[in-house]
Amino acid sequence: MASSGGISDQLFVSVKLESPRLAELDLAPHLFGSHPVAGSWDPCKALPLERAATSVWEFSCVVPSQHESLDFKFVLKREDDSSQYIIEEGPNRPLGCQSNEFEMRTAVFKLNEGKEVLECKVQIETEMLSPFDLAASWRAHQEYFQPSRVRGTHDVTINPGLEGRAKNGFASGLELDLEKYVVPTPNMGSGVVYAANLTENPRSLLQTGSSSNNDTTKDILHSSTKGDSSSNHYVNTMKSAIGGHAPSLEEQRAMFVDRGVGSPNFARPTKETFSMSNFKLDSDSKGMPAAEGAVAAAAVADQMYGPKEDRKLAIVLVGLPARGKTFTAAKLTRYLRWLGHETKHFNVGKYRRLKHGTNQTADFFRGDNREGVEARNEVAALAMEDMLSWMQEGGQVGIFDATNSTRIRRNMLMKMAEGKCKIIFLETLCNDQDVLERNIRLKVQQSPDYAEQTDFEAGVQDFKERLTYYEKVYEPVEEGSYIKMIDMVSGKGGQIKINDISGYLPGRIVFFLVNCHLTPRPILLTRHGESMDNVRGRIGGDSSLSEVGELYSRKLASFVEKRLKSERTASIWTSTLQRTILTAHPIIGFPKIQWRALDEINAGVCDGMTYDEIKKSKPEEYESRRKDKLRYRYPRGESYLDVIQRLEPVIIELERQRAPVVVIAHQAVLRALYAYFADKPLEEVPNIEIPLHTIIEIQMGVAGVQEKRYKLMDAIHPTAGL
Repeated sequence: MASSGGISDQLFVSVKLESPRLAELDLAPHLFGSHPVAGSWDPCKALPLERAATSVWEFSCVVPSQHESLDFKFVLKREDDSSQYIIEEGPNRPLGCQSNEFEMRTAVFKLNEGKEVLECKVQIETEMLSPFDLAASWRAHQEYFQPSRVRGTHDVTINPGLEGRAKNGFASGLELDLEKYVVPTPNMGSGVVYAANLTENPRSLLQTGSSSNNDTTKDILHSSTKGDSSSNHYVNTMKSAIGGHAPSLEEQRAMFVDRGVGSPNFARPTKETFSMSNFKLDSDSKGMPAAEGAVAAAAVADQMYGPKEDRKLAIVLVGLPARGKTFTAAKLTRYLRWLGHETKHFNVGKYRRLKHGTNQTADFFRGDNREGVEARNEVAALAMEDMLSWMQEGGQVGIFDATNSTRIRRNMLMKMAEGKCKIIFLETLCNDQDVLERNIRLKVQQSPDYAEQTDFEAGVQDFKERLTYYEKVYEPVEEGSYIKMIDMVSGKGGQIKINDISGYLPGRIVFFLVNCHLTPRPILLTRHGESMDNVRGRIGGDSSLSEVGELYSRKLASFVEKRLKSERTASIWTSTLQRTILTAHPIIGFPKIQWRALDEINAGVCDGMTYDEIKKSKPEEYESRRKDKLRYRYPRGESYLDVIQRLEPVIIELERQRAPVVVIAHQAVLRALYAYFADKPLEEVPNIEIPLHTIIEIQMGVAGVQEKRYKLMDAIHPTAGL
């Protein structure tokens, strides 16, 4: 199933015209042309553009996608006499109706009988939208005119223009050099780290048997004999598929058994008794996610009604090198962990380097190099065994990261997983040569395979040779359950295809992947300025800013102006509570959007109290919160796990955004958001440091996630920590 545009899709057309002189000349822009954009080529019946700002006019409409082309032109009319008009010079403007387009042009008008030329900037954007997208856009448009119930301000506000930024005055004392405000990052490093190095250590290759990411690799067994149990298991697995003898290369290429998830040959338990007496619903239940709401409900349903092997999920990556597999696997691992699912990322390349060293040339990856093929299949089997063993110990989702480019390899993995877990293949395909060239060079720059290569270009050439060998034997996924991501990493559209995907968690994974891309952009996280309740030491509430908080709001406006001065498409997100709205108020020139999901954690009956008051009047609640701050739910309020569940749409939208976003929110909310980007364990979320008057810049892009912190001013009063 593909998510490409269908016959029911519509074309959204947005036209903007900008000229400071039109208002001075008392002229208003209109457009006329063919149906259905303008309806008529009669200039007297031209449709007016709406004034969006002092010097900007815009027009938008929706037309059926089956129209092959549409033509129109601009015309200027006087405010007091619409019968007189000036038609745009040049040919008609054609408008394509089959794809997403964005272009900047100029409209030329001749005034005073041709003696004067007026040039206007024109921006034309078209986008194919489904009826669901159109309905959501209309709802957002309607909500724009509804006042906020919190402060009487609009939920969505668009400032009149960049020229208004100078009115701030910025009497905040903020220096021009933002680097002077940089402070150390206590949680997440600012440097680039090779993503595969952050995956699980191969415990089958470690003397200590530990699988922690932070374990030392000094005790790694770099050499192993062919007679070890792992190797024998791999050989036996391969033998069983072809009748009892070790497979030749020809037999490996010819062997393919269709045992996809859900096929008649896939072994499933026929009968399974279930009783509430042996089923635990508490958060410590084996195989249950540490989550509330929909995630917990789905997990309970899977435990009660789903096949046993479907309770464990293996996402097996498929794709040629430099297609973004490890990047995608890392993002997916981070997302699932944040939702509360016990998830680990197993990278076969890491196993290969630990067992066979990092000095393998391209010849090692040739399809006709029998020793190389066997060595790579062996480490893949070792990684799969480790992942299955971890699942038996309570793990829920394993991300198996390798090329897995042949049917024989994928068939081996499916046979190993039979009756133990459900496999979904995730294939990444990329045909954009610019993206591939960038990925190849980044791979050579970061990969341990080329750490000892002093000649960078020689390393690039070796990697391209390796890639050629993989291409010769590559077989696209056509078996079992799969997700195909086609040209998704460029951020310019792409396509996603799915087959035999069902269930809550696989559905969430597909939805997440649809919104992922590699477009670099910063995300700025900051708490509101100091509030009056911060001064009083009270939690929750909806108080206004203190004088110190108001000063921070001005400093923040100055910072945003300097940091995002070239980012015209950036946006500001706040909660619906007045302390975040007031903090964002001095920021001019960017749209502001209020999110109810960004509101502070609901303290329920404790809202507005100090912690001393809670300790005295509600000692049991105080003690329960102290023992388990992550899961503790305020009476008639929320827990941190509740907050994470309501923040999932915010995370999805942050992943989807291609422009910078400034999020002005609250301590508990920002702890949860930061934990996602920093891939922090859920148990650490309630204690993450998010100080007042500090900006955390998260840089998203092809190199992964990096962090930078700016401290604009010190907090005078200690703040209560929800």
